[in-house]
Amino acid sequence: MRQLRRGAAALFLVLAVSLAALALYVWRHAQERLAQQNFQAADAALVLGNRAYLNGQPNPCLTNRVDRGLALWREGQVQLLTVTGGVDKEDGRIEAEVMAVHAHAEGFDGVLLKESLSSSTRENLAMSWPVLEAAGVHKVIVVSDAYHLWRVERLAKASGFDGAFQVQYAAAPADCGRPAWQAMRSALREPLAIVNNALNGYL
Repeated sequence: MRQLRRGAAALFLVLAVSLAALALYVWRHAQERLAQQNFQAADAALVLGNRAYLNGQPNPCLTNRVDRGLALWREGQVQLLTVTGGVDKEDGRIEAEVMAVHAHAEGFDGVLLKESLSSSTRENLAMSWPVLEAAGVHKVIVVSDAYHLWRVERLAKASGFDGAFQVQYAAAPADCGRPAWQAMRSALREPLAIVNNALNGYL
């Protein structure tokens, strides 16, 4: 029994260290993406979905992503905006619709494409694919939270998305206006999502 407990403790320690190492790697990658400001001109920004509302207001983690896409558009680095995300499980709102409303409220008056059925990062990419192709898009800048992009990039590679399009990645701030400890919690949660995606064969 004692040996079993020691074995379980050793396994837990290995897992904890592995997750911590992955979290550090994701954090470093996030800092690199946040520091990147120069992009090659692209046809579209693809803004990935997130929870639509938080405490009765549009989720700043979602609107921050839209704002990053809008900045690319205002700078002339993309010609159109694509938002992706289906029904939010928490409140029943459609993420892409909330994103579109925010974009127009912030002065966007260009071409906006919507994908309103996906419910995961993997589906964001897969279901936006035909929407982008139908619009004649060849070059895409994918926009998401800084901590999210490491997984996004691997999902794009595994699915063939980055072979169908010329892809770049732009990071939105990950703190979403929250205290630092909450932002850190999000960074620590991302490695668990990576492991889950890997176990399901998506990465």
